[in-house]
Amino acid sequence: MSDTFKDRQWKTLDKDLKRLSQVGTAAQSVSRPLVGVGISLAFIVAAALAAALVTGNTPGLLFVMAAAAFGAYMALNIGANDVANNMGPAVGANALSMAGAIAIAAICESAGALIAGGDVVSTISKGIIAPESVADSATFTWAMMAALLGAAVWVNIATWIGAPVSTTHSVVGGVLGAGVAAAGIAAVNWPTMGGIAASWVISPFLGGVIAAGMLAFIKWKVVYRDDKIAAARVWVPVLIGVMSAAFATYLAMKGLKHLFDIGLGHAALIGVLVGVLAGLVSVPLIRRQSVGLENRNRSLKVMFTGPLVISAGLLSFAHGANDVANAVGPLAAIVHAQQDGEVLGQVAIPVWVMVIGAFGISFGLMLFGPKLIRMVGSQITKLNPVRAYCVALSAALTVIVASWLGLPVSSTHIAVGGVFGVGFFREWDAERRWRRMDQTLPQAKRLAPEERRRRKLVRRSHFMTIVAAWGITVPATALLSGGLLAAIMALQ
Repeated sequence: MSDTFKDRQWKTLDKDLKRLSQVGTAAQSVSRPLVGVGISLAFIVAAALAAALVTGNTPGLLFVMAAAAFGAYMALNIGANDVANNMGPAVGANALSMAGAIAIAAICESAGALIAGGDVVSTISKGIIAPESVADSATFTWAMMAALLGAAVWVNIATWIGAPVSTTHSVVGGVLGAGVAAAGIAAVNWPTMGGIAASWVISPFLGGVIAAGMLAFIKWKVVYRDDKIAAARVWVPVLIGVMSAAFATYLAMKGLKHLFDIGLGHAALIGVLVGVLAGLVSVPLIRRQSVGLENRNRSLKVMFTGPLVISAGLLSFAHGANDVANAVGPLAAIVHAQQDGEVLGQVAIPVWVMVIGAFGISFGLMLFGPKLIRMVGSQITKLNPVRAYCVALSAALTVIVASWLGLPVSSTHIAVGGVFGVGFFREWDAERRWRRMDQTLPQAKRLAPEERRRRKLVRRSHFMTIVAAWGITVPATALLSGGLLAAIMALQ
């Protein structure tokens, strides 16, 4: 056998092996999403079985099992969609890896839900439906199941198209649609519903304005200074103190309100004390960190990375403490209605219900969260640790301001609004600097209007998709849940 023939054989074998390798890679790419779906289905079945074991021979056991499965499905979708708003900016700024962000968020969200997730939740989701209008426990159970499933399906759709939406608003829309289908439109508390609708505009606007204002302050006091490092040594500890004060107030007022009875005044006092202490402690740390850093913008990112990571973890803890209870509220209501045969305005949340919520969020985040994390963190506008820090800080400050004014807000809308605010401020600032440069440059060297439009720093396509998803969240979930309940009642 000649050497030429042998070489030809080896080349043919190499080509065949390469084709087999490509087929294997393609098979892995196709099957990888199915792994997540399989784990999710296993978790949903496990939740239903766990509900059966915990509740025993409760009347309406099948209802409880089905509701537990729907609650697990909803929790998975919260993790896939809502949690991305807290971790997206930190990942987009390269302060955290995707794996690190998922690990921190899973721990902090679960801790927030289990430690401070609340003992009591409103069964009719913030009082939008009068409890006496659906006093029959069987009708109430079907309505809550339709609301839970309708909300979960909508959040799943939003995650699939890459739109961060409010899971709390999804539950509100689900309860609204199911309540109307069960008791008629007169059962709706329209002033309360109007306040929730107003938050669609208030939340992102406040978040965007505060984030843009914080970025403007940092640029004015630090970035545009001749000695950036010296300015950072002065102002970064102040900003850390403000962040600590904001989160301490936020957690005392919202995340820990179920453990202690704390008003806004006492929460603000706690925040001020924590903020002053944190600012003083950070002074020597920032000075030590700044030693040897060059006088350039890249060096400033180093000083903001640590506070950004801490703020992302705190946001996740507060989110777990507040939003999980709202999401599993219908499940808790169904359990109470089946066990006690009555419909109340508020019910206690069983521990096992919160465990389903906490674990479901963790699984949903790990399996499906990266898509929305990338969307919020890098696909709307380019973030660095300074800009992402402004987004995180604006989230805490906006909740405090809104609570002081008595306005309902959405944590999702606040965080994404903060990202938009930072991006639009950067556009305005860049346009201002270009105009200033144009005054000193000859006509031939000035940027053309077309080139300026091409250099927009916020992707308009994502902006329109997200705003549209926000606008139709409540109507979409209301139609889904109302249609589900109408179908169930027609079959009965």
